[in-house]
This record gives sequence, structure tokens and C-alpha cells, in this order.
Amino acid sequence: MRNYILQIDTATEVCSVSIGTEGKLLAELTAEEKNMHASGLTVCIDRLLKSVSLDYADLSAVAVSMGPGSYTGLRIGVSTAKGLCYALDIPLLGVNTLESMYEGYIAKRAGEDNLVYIPMLDARRMEVYMAAFDEQKNCLQKTEAVIVDVNTFDVFAPKNVVLFGSGANKLQELFEGNVQVQIDREYQHSSSYLSTIAFRKFQSKEGEDLIYFEPFYLKEFVATVSKKLI
Repeated sequence: MRNYILQIDTATEVCSVSIGTEGKLLAELTAEEKNMHASGLTVCIDRLLKSVSLDYADLSAVAVSMGPGSYTGLRIGVSTAKGLCYALDIPLLGVNTLESMYEGYIAKRAGEDNLVYIPMLDARRMEVYMAAFDEQKNCLQKTEAVIVDVNTFDVFAPKNVVLFGSGANKLQELFEGNVQVQIDREYQHSSSYLSTIAFRKFQSKEGEDLIYFEPFYLKEFVATVSKKLI
């Protein structure tokens, strides 16, 4: 019997859902419209299941990108995942967003020596959520919020670093001409990157507590007032 895991990622402005089986991607659906998590997530899940002729009862677990990331996006994704798991009586698998980004990125890239891989998500101004890994999947720096300056990545010298994700895109000008820092602007976020970690957690029965599980916000939510005139 195959194990089908529904994978949800709403940690960024992209709303992405996918089905993984035995650690491999079966199908994926990414909403073209940005920031439509609240109105479109459940619709996307319905469409995804129908596209591969599966019912909700066929699911073995639900994996969700647990953060860090967008406060609103994480809240919607985790709430939806918890509701499905409760209704279907199946495990909830929480996956660190940055770890899944790294897994997806390195799977598409030939292993290169002397590189440090740094997935990043945009926070505010020059702040990012980031972690660091080497080509052998060792974690060199745990997930944290960092205000980036020109010296931030000196700690990894003499290795070069490659930055990718929404947090990296805004750093192009800061590191222009810096040979140690590469910025990959081609990175595309996807829930399919949860597949490997989700299946590993499913096999080892590392499910979350449905009552107490919360998104990994990393920082407290700060409300802002719109500058638009009413």
C-alpha cells in the first residue's frame, strides 16, 4: 500500500500544495495569484486530489511548512493542516521551511565543494530568516533572524556562500562585486521540497501534537498601519 502525504506550504506569498509518496513528488499545484492563501488554499487542495484521482481518505498524513515565514500565511497553512489531520485522524508532520528549501535546492544542483548553502526568507528591511548548510547536509547555522550587512558571511570564509529565496533577492546590490557571495535569483519556492523530510518523519512516527502544535514564527507579529488613504 502506498503512503500519500499531502504537503502544504504557505510560508511565503506563494500558495503551494503537493502530494508526496515514499519521499517522491507525485503531483503539485501552485496558485498563480500571490497571497491568496485564505481564499484559495482549500480549493487548491481539492483540485490537487482530483487531479490524481485521490480522496481525502487516501491520505496517510499531512505535512506543513511550519515556518519561519509570513505570519498570516503560516497561520492559515497550519490551521488547515491541523483541521484535516483531526478530521481524518492522520498524523501532522511539521517541517522547518528553511530546511525544506535547502533540501529542494540541493536536489536540483550538483554537489559543489567549498560552498555554503543559505536559504533565506524576507523579513523587514535588511533582516532575513536564514540558516546555513554544507553540501553534505550538515547544519552550520541554525534558523535565526539576522540583520544582514557586508560582513555577515565572513564567518564562513574561505568557503563561498550561495544565497537563495525571497530574502536573498533584496541583497543583490549589497553584495555586488563580492566574489564570496553568490545570489541565485532563479529559485522558485515549492511545497514539493517538503517531500523528503516529510516522508522521513512519517517513517519514524515524528508526528506533531494536534492540540499544542503552533507555527514557528521565530519573531512576534508586529501589526503595521496602512499608509493608503481611506
